[in-house]
This record gives sequence, C-alpha cells and structure tokens, in this order.
Amino acid sequence: MASFSEMDVDTIWMDGEFRDWEDAQVHVLTHALHYGSGVFEGVRAYDTDNGPAIFRWEEHLDRLYESCKPYDLEIEYTPEELTEATEELLDRQDLASCYIRPIAYYGYESLGVSPGDCPTDVTIAAWPWGAYLGEDALQNGVEVMVSSWRKHASSQIPTNAKTTGLYVNSMLAGEEARRNGFTEAIVLNKEGNVAEGPGENIFLVRDDEIYTPGLSESILDGITRDTVITLAEERGYTVHDDVSISRGELHTADELFFTGSAAEVTPIRKVDNVEIGSGTRGPVTEELQSAFFDMVEAGDREEWFHYV
Repeated sequence: MASFSEMDVDTIWMDGEFRDWEDAQVHVLTHALHYGSGVFEGVRAYDTDNGPAIFRWEEHLDRLYESCKPYDLEIEYTPEELTEATEELLDRQDLASCYIRPIAYYGYESLGVSPGDCPTDVTIAAWPWGAYLGEDALQNGVEVMVSSWRKHASSQIPTNAKTTGLYVNSMLAGEEARRNGFTEAIVLNKEGNVAEGPGENIFLVRDDEIYTPGLSESILDGITRDTVITLAEERGYTVHDDVSISRGELHTADELFFTGSAAEVTPIRKVDNVEIGSGTRGPVTEELQSAFFDMVEAGDREEWFHYV
C-alpha cells in the first residue's frame, strides 16, 4: 500500500465539516487514543459498469451503529447524513474506486477509563487502495502462518463489534507472521480452533464443499464473508457456515482462501510452509473469486450497490 503522502487525497469529513487532509487532527488526550474506545468500518467503492458505487454500504452502516452499542457510543448523525457526507467526500476527491473508512470514537474531554462526558466524534476518510495483500496474491495466493497469539473470546470483549482497540490483537498476529517471512497470519480462538485472519474471514474447501467458522468461534460477521456464501450457494455449492475447524484441517484442505472488504477474495497457497492442495489457487476459489470481481465490475445487483 502506498503511503498517504503519495496519494492524491486532500479532504476528510470530521464531525459535520470537510477539512483539509493535513488539518484532520485530534487532541493527544483523546480518549480513544489511550483506550481504543472506537468502532469503525472498512468499505470499498468500485467504478462499476453502471458508475461509481459503494459496495454493501447499508450493511456496513448498520454494523457501525450496532458496534457502538456495547460501548454506549451515540452517533449524533443519522445514516442518511453519513451517506450524504460520504457521497460528497468521494465527489470532492474525484474518487470512483476507493476504500472508505468511517470511524466513531470517544473524543477529548477527560481521561479516566470511564469516558464520562467525552463526546462521540465521527470521521470519514476515503483514498485509493488496490489489492490489500498485493496484486500477485489474488492470482497466486499467499503464504501464511498460524499465529502464536490467540483471538480473544466474546466473553472477554465483543467479537462481533468492529472495535479499534481489538485490532492490537490483529497487529500482533500479522506482524509476527511478517517477521517470519509470511504474508499474513491465521488466528486460533481460545479453544484452539480456527477463528480468522487478522483482518479477514477464512474459508476451507474439501471435496467441493465449503466450510467457514461460525460466529461462535470468535469471528467478525464479515460482510464479504456473507457475500461469498451467497455467491457460492447460487452456484450450487454446499456451504457450512457454522462449523469448528481444527488447526490440522488447514493442512489437509483442498483449498483455503481469505475474504474481507480489504482482502476481497484472496487464495492461501501455504500454511506453516505446508502446501495447500496443488499449491496454487484452487478451482473453487477461482470460480468464487471470478464471480466476486465480475459482480463488482458489473455493479448489477441493486441490493448490494449504493451509487454515488
């Protein structure tokens, strides 16, 4: 990913105002900076055949507001207002295909662990972003390792809220993998079963049937995960979306792949230096990946696209 200084972006929406990119700042004593008390979304817009469109925007907004609930964050803006702000943000920066980051967080007022009277601040940024794990990864797949760091349980912290502070866990797992020469990690839950990647859901293919960990396995209920399940079922595949997957099953899978708003559909070719299947993108993964990219290029499913 290119650094922000290399990108042609100049505007961010903050608390009802458009600000110059360099001026979009927070106080050093902002509550969320110290305690990770924020929630966010990662959303892609695509330059489809029918024009620029945000993919599954309504579902992402719904999850943003739902993620606020465990933390008593109250967004003062309606979904319609956030949508209007996002549309104008893309227009101001002439962005047709991009990544969008809405974030809501406890701001600056006091610095006890309790947020007290800290306001809920809301920011939306957008910038160009290509393949999250690299262009080569989409075709040839990535090599990953099972991290020594475990995913926290939902009895400890809500796993289905997309919380800023929780991504310290993801950062630790991902950086451990990269220090050891891998592109990405796979994280196990506290029971030792497969949970997900640091920023992705995971799918396993065996005997032309598709398996993915259920919500009880401490995963985020991914929107791209749901998209791929739908695309697979429409193509006649049996999808088991509420299973437990052991670590050992990763090594004996016919195919593995990640899904996510950033990662889209990315094959996994090796786990812990063990080759998966033939060591290349498998046929089921390729079919679903093609179906996904054909769909976002065409933009022909009205229920999934918000045109801007």
